[in-house]
Amino acid sequence: MTDEIDRLIDAARAASAHAHAPYSRFAVGAALLMADGGIVTGANVENASYGLSLCAETVAVATASAQGRIAQIVAVGVIGGAMDADGRATGHRPVSPCGRCRQVLNEAAQMAGIDLPVHCGAAEGDAVASYALSQLLPDAFGPADLGIV
Repeated sequence: MTDEIDRLIDAARAASAHAHAPYSRFAVGAALLMADGGIVTGANVENASYGLSLCAETVAVATASAQGRIAQIVAVGVIGGAMDADGRATGHRPVSPCGRCRQVLNEAAQMAGIDLPVHCGAAEGDAVASYALSQLLPDAFGPADLGIV
C-alpha cells in the first residue's frame, strides 16, 4: 500500500474504536484525506430509532462540512467489521460504503470536481480494495445535475 492509503486505513481503524453500535455490533470507521494533508474521521452512530443512525462516512463528511472543508476532500478510507467483546472491529474482508454513503461522498466529490478515490480496508490485516467513486456509484445524481457546480 502507499503511505496515503496506509494513513487513511489506520485512521479509519482508529476511528472505528469510537463507534456506537450497540444494535448491529458492526463498527465502522471512516477517514477523509483533505487537500492540506489533514485527516477528518468519523465512526458510525446507531440509534434505537434505527432510521436515525449515522454511518461513519456520513459523520466524517458532516464534520468536514462543519469545518467549511467539504470541497477539500481528496480521498476516503473506510473499514468495518463485527465488534469483538472489547468493541473493536474484526474481520479480514474489506468493507465498502453503503449506497447512502456513496451518495453523500458523491456530493463532496462533485463539489471538489474530482472522481474521489475510495479505499476500502479490512478491520484487520492488509486487505484493501481501491475504487474511483464513479465505479461504486455510476451515473450518480448530484449538484452538477442541478447546475450548482
